[in-house]
Amino acid sequence: MRELTIGSDAPGQRLFALGNEAIARGAIEAGVQVAAAYPGTPSSEILGTLAGVARDFGMYVEWSTNEKVAFEVALGASMCGVRAMASMKHVGVNVAHDPLMTASHIGAVGGLLLVVADDPWAWSSQNEQDSRYIALQAYIPVLEPSSVQEAKDMTADAFRLSEEFGQLFMLRSVTRIGHGRGDIVLGEISRERRQGSFRKDLDRFAYVPRGARMNKPLMLERFERIRKAADTLAYNRLQMVDGAKLGIIACGLSYSYTLEALNWLGLEDRVSILKVGTPHPLPEKLIIRLLNSVEEILVVEELDPFVELHVKAMVGGRNMTVKVHGKDVVPRIGELSTGKVGQAVAGLTGCSLPVDFTGLDRLEQDVAEMLPLRPPALCPGCSHRASFRAITAAAQRVAREYGEGVEPIYPGDIGCYTLALNPPQYAVDTCICMGGGFGLANGMAHVVEAPIIAHLGDSTFFHSGIPPLINAVYNKANVTMIVLDNSATAMTGFQPHPGTGQTAMGEEATVVKAEDIARACGVQFVEVVDPFDLKTATKTIEMAIRFQGPAVVVCRGPCATIELREKRQAGEKILPFYIDRDKCSPKCDACIRLLGCPAIIRQGDGTVIDASLCTGCSLCAQICPHKAILQEQTR
Repeated sequence: MRELTIGSDAPGQRLFALGNEAIARGAIEAGVQVAAAYPGTPSSEILGTLAGVARDFGMYVEWSTNEKVAFEVALGASMCGVRAMASMKHVGVNVAHDPLMTASHIGAVGGLLLVVADDPWAWSSQNEQDSRYIALQAYIPVLEPSSVQEAKDMTADAFRLSEEFGQLFMLRSVTRIGHGRGDIVLGEISRERRQGSFRKDLDRFAYVPRGARMNKPLMLERFERIRKAADTLAYNRLQMVDGAKLGIIACGLSYSYTLEALNWLGLEDRVSILKVGTPHPLPEKLIIRLLNSVEEILVVEELDPFVELHVKAMVGGRNMTVKVHGKDVVPRIGELSTGKVGQAVAGLTGCSLPVDFTGLDRLEQDVAEMLPLRPPALCPGCSHRASFRAITAAAQRVAREYGEGVEPIYPGDIGCYTLALNPPQYAVDTCICMGGGFGLANGMAHVVEAPIIAHLGDSTFFHSGIPPLINAVYNKANVTMIVLDNSATAMTGFQPHPGTGQTAMGEEATVVKAEDIARACGVQFVEVVDPFDLKTATKTIEMAIRFQGPAVVVCRGPCATIELREKRQAGEKILPFYIDRDKCSPKCDACIRLLGCPAIIRQGDGTVIDASLCTGCSLCAQICPHKAILQEQTR
C-alpha cells in the first residue's frame, strides 16, 4: 500500500498531519493556483508544504520579500480569476495592512484567502495581537477552526465562500492549531485549472477617491449577505440543553477546550453551548436563541474580548437580563487550556474541579525554581556571535572618544540575532518590528551624540531594511548599518530569499546582494567582511562607525546549522578546538565572558570545550589572550 502524503489523491483516507499541513491540504483540495507568503512562526509550514507539491498540482508558490508583497501577489492573481492565498503570522498582517484595507473594497474575482496565524502567549513573536480586529476594521469575514480537521475543511471551503460572495476571507489560526497534530480525513482534490485573464475595470480596480466612494456601498452589501448567511454555516452550531442555566459561546480552538472541560466536570447535559466558527460576522440568530434560553453566558475565546463585546452589545441593545461573562473569568493574556476553561466554568456553576490546578501551579513554580536557568543562545559556530564580537569591540573603542559615560546604541531587529540582547553580547538595545532597527537608528541619529550601530539579517534586509537605508542616505543620518548575512531565513526554518539564489519551488534565481543595493541607494561606505576574520571585521566596522554619514557593513558568514549539515553530507571531518590546560589561566575566562558559546563550559576548576558541540569556527582561539585554544589536528 502506497504511503499517504499531504498531496495524496485519496478521498476518505485518514492522514496524521500538522495543522499547518492540514491548511495546505485544504488549499490543494480547493484547487488553489497561486500561494505566497513570508516565513514567520507559527505560519511558515503552510507555504513550505505547498512548495513541496506545487509542481504536482500546477500551482505557483513563492516566498515573497515581505507580507505586503505576498498579499499583493495573491490579490493580483485573484483579480485575474484564479484561486489565490496569502499566509503570514499576525504581525505580518500589519505589514500587509495597506493593500488589505482596499482589497476588501475590491472584493474577490477568483477565490481569495488570507491565512493569519495568531500567536497567543507570544511564543515566537514580539507581541500578542488579535487579528480579528483588523478583520473588523476591513469588513473581512473570519473563519476560525476548532481543530486540525476543521482547519483543512475551512480552508477548502473558504475559496468557495469567497467566490460565492465575491469577498476576501480570512482564516484565523493560532499556534496550537498550526503546530498541533491530528487525524484529517482527506477530501476530493479539485483539478480545475483556470486560465488567468484580466478584465479592465477602472471603477473597481483603480482606487482613486471616486472608486472608493463607489465601491464601499458594494462592499457593505456583500458583507451584509455574508452576515445573514453566518447562521446557516455548518461551522456555527448550537447545542441546546433543556433547563440549562448556563450557556457557553466558544470560538475556534476554545470550543475544543470547552468540550473537554465540560466532560471533566460532568456538565455535558447541563450546559448549552454555541460553537462559533465565524467570529466576524457572528451568527446573531443563534446567539439570540441561546441568550433567550439561559440566565448566564460565558464567552470563551483566546486573546481579546472580541466576541464578548459584540455579545454584550447585543444584550444591551435588546435590554436583556442575561449576564455575560468572559474576560472577568477567562484569562485575556496567553493561551487558553482545558484547565483554564474548566476553572471558569466551575466557578460559575459551583462544581468541583477533578484536578487541583492551584496546587499544580504551585508545584510547577517549585520545580521551576529547582531547575537551572537555560536562556536561549546563539548556536555554536554561529556567524552572528563573531559579528557581534566585532561590532561591540569596535563600538566601545569609538565610544570612548565621545566622552565619559557615552555608550554605543545598538538598535536591533527580529531574527536569530535578537538573542544578542542576552549576555555576554549585550548588543541589542531595541527590538520593535522587522526593519525597525534601521528605522529607529534614523531617528536616533538626529537627537543623540553617540555611536549608533543598527543591525538586521539578510532576509529582513530584503523584507523591510531597504526603505530606512534609503532614508538614511536622503536625510544624512550618521548611522552604521550592519547586515548579518548568513544566507538563510534561519529563525523560521531556512526558507530561501532573494539573497540565496533559489526560489520556494527550488528553481535557480538571481542572487541579490545587500552590498549592491546599498551602493545603488547612494551609500558611500560599503564593505563586506568575513566575521570569523575577527581582526579585519572589527577594524572595518570601526572605520564604518567613524565615517561621517550612513555606512553599511555586510557581515557574511554561513549559518552554522546549514554548514554542519553540508559538511556531514559531504563526509567532511569537523575538527574541534580544545583548551590547553597548561596555557590556560583559570582566572581569565575571556572565552566565556566575551562569547557565551554553548560549546565552552566550566568543568571543575577549569574551562573545557565540548568537542561534540564545537564546529571548529576558531572564534574562541582568536580572542584567547593566552593562545591556549588550539585545533584538534595541531596536537
